[in-house]
Amino acid sequence: MRNILKEICDRRLQDIEKLGYSYGHEIPTERTRPVVPFLPKPGTILEVKRASPSKGDIAPGLDSAATAKNYIEAGTSAISVLTEENYFKGTLDDLKKVTALADSLGNKVAVLRKDFLLEPEEIEIAYRCGADAVLLIARILDMPKLLQMASKAFELGISILLELRDEEAVEKAFEVLKLAGKMKSFDKVVLGVNARDLKTFTIDMLIPLKIKSMIEKKLEALPENERPQNVRVISESGILSVQASEFIGNLGFDGILMGEAVARDPVNARNYVDAFLKGAESKRNENSKYDFWKKVSVLLNEKEKSGKPLVKICGITNNADLEKCEELGADLLGFIFWDKSPRNVNDFEIFETKTKALKVGVVVDFTTEDSARAFELLKENKIDTVQLHGFKKDKIEEFFKSELRKLPHYFAVNVSSKEDLELIELLQRYGEPRILVDAKVGDAIGGTGTSIPGELVNEVSKMTKLWLAGGVNCSNVKDILAKYQPELIDASSGLEEDKGIKSHSKLEEYFKLF
Repeated sequence: MRNILKEICDRRLQDIEKLGYSYGHEIPTERTRPVVPFLPKPGTILEVKRASPSKGDIAPGLDSAATAKNYIEAGTSAISVLTEENYFKGTLDDLKKVTALADSLGNKVAVLRKDFLLEPEEIEIAYRCGADAVLLIARILDMPKLLQMASKAFELGISILLELRDEEAVEKAFEVLKLAGKMKSFDKVVLGVNARDLKTFTIDMLIPLKIKSMIEKKLEALPENERPQNVRVISESGILSVQASEFIGNLGFDGILMGEAVARDPVNARNYVDAFLKGAESKRNENSKYDFWKKVSVLLNEKEKSGKPLVKICGITNNADLEKCEELGADLLGFIFWDKSPRNVNDFEIFETKTKALKVGVVVDFTTEDSARAFELLKENKIDTVQLHGFKKDKIEEFFKSELRKLPHYFAVNVSSKEDLELIELLQRYGEPRILVDAKVGDAIGGTGTSIPGELVNEVSKMTKLWLAGGVNCSNVKDILAKYQPELIDASSGLEEDKGIKSHSKLEEYFKLF
C-alpha cells in the first residue's frame, strides 16, 4: 500500500540536500513582528491551502495574503500556512506574506507554519519568517529529535502544535509536556489530533476523540503535582460543513484546524468559525461531563486491545432481557420507539435500570410522539443517544436544521443498492463520525432478519468504519467477523424466541462466539 507520508518525507530530505532549509527562498536575517500567543482560548485555525495529495488542486489560484485577510475578518484565532511545495503547493513566501499581513493588521491572530519539519533549523527559519507556532508531527520524529525541536521552539518563544494519531504519539506528547514544564512553556504546547491518516490520507472523524480520551485518561492517572495544567487538544482535518464544525466544538475540543472547506470558499469562513464557537459554548454550558461519543471512544480504545467489536443488542423490551444482555457484556442496548414495530418498547420503567451498557433509543421519524419520548429520555440522561433509522435525504436535511441535531445521536442507513451509499456520503459531509448500516427490505425498518449483500458491505467498509446490522445470528456471526471485521455489530431478531422477546440460550451462545 502506498505510504504518502513516507513519500513526502523522503522527497523533503532530497530537497533539503539540494536547496538547503530555506528551499532557495530569501529568509529574513531576524524576526520583526512580536510573537502572538497561539490559541490561548478555544477557537479556529483556518488554513491557507492550495492542494493536497488526496484531493489534488483545491484552490490553485489562491492568493495567500488575500485569503488570510478573509480569515481574519471571519474572526479566526489563528491561520495555518502550508509551506510544503511538492504535494501541497505552498511556499515559505506564503508564510512571509501572511505574517506581514497579520503584522499590518495589528497582530490579532497567530500564524502557524504547517509543514513536515524534520530539523531544528527549519524552526529557526519559521521564527524569522514571522511564524508564532510550528507543526511537529510525532510519528515522523523520534523522541530525541522531537524534544530537540520542541526545545528550540520554546527557546525562541514560539509555540508547537504537536500532531498525534496513535498511542505511541500520546506517549511522546507527555514527554514533550514534561520538557515544557521544565522550560516553563506549558502555554506553548497545543496537542492536535489529525482525523486524516497521513499514510493513506483516509479520514476517521472519531480518531480525534479517541486520542483525546486517551490523553485525559493519562492525565487523570498522574499525581496532581505532576499533572500538566491546561492541556489543550484540537481536532484537525475532515471538516466539510458548518454542521461538522459545530459538532467538533460540541465534543469539547479547544480548537479545530480546517483546510479544504475554507480554502475553497474563504468568503464563507465566518460560518465555520461561528459554528465551532457555538458548539464549544454549548458544550461548556452542559451539566454532564461525558457524552455518547466520548463513551464510545473510551470503549473503542478498550476493545482495540482485545481485537473484539462493540456488541449491540437491539429490540430490548423487558428487564429480564436487559439484565441478561448486561450480564453477558453487551456494549450497547437498543430500544425501539415506533408503534408499528413488534419490538416497540412500552414499559418505560426499564430505563430506570442502571447499566454499564449504553442505552440507545431507536426512532424512525423525529417528529412523532414516539420519538419525542425518546428525546425526552435522552434529555433526562436515561438513555445515552438516539439512533435515527431509515431516514431519506429530505428528512436528514430537515434534522440538521432542527435543534435536535445538538443532542447525542447517530444514523442508521438501510442499504440494498449502491444508490443508498449516497446517504452515507451526505451524512459524512455533515460530520457524522459513525453510521450504522442495515438491510433494506421494502418499507421495513430493521428487525428483518435479512443480511446486506456482501459487495455492498465491502463498499461501505471503504467509506467508513463498519457498524453492521441485518440478519446477524449465532450461525453466521463468526463468518461476518472474519470476513468484514466490523467495529460494531448489531443483532436483534436473530436472537429472539418470539418477536420482542430474546432467547437467553441464544444470547449465551452468541456472546461465546466473540
